[in-house]
Amino acid sequence: MQRPIYMDHHATTPVEPRVLAAMLPYFTDVFGNAASKDHDFGYQASQAVERARAQVAALINARPDEIIFTSGATEANNLALFGVAERYADKGDHIITCVTEHKAVLDAAKRLEYLGKRVTYLRVDQYGCIDLDEVRAAITPKTILISIMAANNEIGTLAPLADIGRIAREHGVLFHTDATQAAGYIPIDVHQQQIDLLSLSAHKMYGPKGIGALYVRRSNPRVRLAPMIYGGGHERGLRSGTLNVPGIVGFGMAAEIARREMATLAPQYRAWTTRLFAGLQERIEGVALNGHPTERLPHNLNVYIPQIESRAFIAGLHDLAIATGSACTSASVEPSHVIMALGFGEERAHGSLRFGVGRTNTSDQIEVAISIVAERVAKLRALLAR
Repeated sequence: MQRPIYMDHHATTPVEPRVLAAMLPYFTDVFGNAASKDHDFGYQASQAVERARAQVAALINARPDEIIFTSGATEANNLALFGVAERYADKGDHIITCVTEHKAVLDAAKRLEYLGKRVTYLRVDQYGCIDLDEVRAAITPKTILISIMAANNEIGTLAPLADIGRIAREHGVLFHTDATQAAGYIPIDVHQQQIDLLSLSAHKMYGPKGIGALYVRRSNPRVRLAPMIYGGGHERGLRSGTLNVPGIVGFGMAAEIARREMATLAPQYRAWTTRLFAGLQERIEGVALNGHPTERLPHNLNVYIPQIESRAFIAGLHDLAIATGSACTSASVEPSHVIMALGFGEERAHGSLRFGVGRTNTSDQIEVAISIVAERVAKLRALLAR
């Protein structure tokens, strides 16, 4: 069996071979600028971009012209928050989000507070779930946006998107969701769930890094944003700059594959994470689940293991790639803000591990991962007992 075993698919995924094959011609043979449509080189590139736009839109049941390509989900989140805050400043200055959001949303919200906007940070329960009554209670006449992620990137807990969308629509408030971890793994329908803005990233669904998208609703209601990047008017004037054609093509193919194969892969992922948790519980005393036991991503498992320090633990794992939490805060030594928000304290936040299974894994690797973790825990606990 090839080592190390990769189980950090929440951080990133390898480019799927079919995705790479779709991309390769656009580095060499079809190299035109998609904005230069006066000749065949640019026209062919433009056509490829529009095909990909339709593929990404289909993943979330959107219209192709509602997809704005960005450099990734971080930029998409920033465009959503700052774009709404500036464009709707005459209507209000209040935004509602959640304490367990990704830093791409939380840091943007903090910056908006610095600029004079008001932000409400909703609490979560021990499973990472928000209270819908608190969502309703937080809305004021000045509220312009609710931003709640579709699935938490650390603990996998799913948000009740349709319920939040309905509440937002009843109050005339826009609803944004960061669907980076959810898209391609669970069904998302922007109309059924009444989502107005939605962030995506290709590299979480076996596409290339450096390309993402923001869905921006065009009707019922028509969402208007202030751009963050100026110059040339690309992407409906919301995101100027030469389009990353190979990346966009790869994103489109990744989205199409995810849409077609999601229903087949999700049960397999669920079986693997269920077996992982059961195996760890069988071999290690005190293992506990972080996140909701059922309303969670199929490929996510986040567990607390008493008497370990997760960063030191992972540093000694040479045959298994897992994580302590968000890849975007991996340089920080602070405890996970997500685990802390569940109310369990720093010990649990410092003793939690995240597994993200995916296309690269096998059932045999699940068993090997259980043994690797269990054996290392046993060694560490033996040392502590001396």
